[in-house]
Amino acid sequence: MPEPTITIYGTNWCGDCLRVRRFLDQKAIPYNFINIDSDKSGEQFVISTNRGMRSVPTIVFEDNSILVEPSTLALARKLNIPV
Repeated sequence: MPEPTITIYGTNWCGDCLRVRRFLDQKAIPYNFINIDSDKSGEQFVISTNRGMRSVPTIVFEDNSILVEPSTLALARKLNIPV
């Protein structure tokens, strides 16, 4: 299995985070998940990236681009995969 090149900053209770993780799991796309409730450096990254907001999921891709709270369609388009 390839090394994950996607990092999701999120929480375990966030519905959008669960939706994104479920979608990537269904498509067999590996990712790293950082729970910002228990990882303070991850939380600080999210806050600094989102102008002081704790917006999740914040997703960082291999090319260092970032999507924040993307729809499933936006995520699929970014990854160039079908919904």
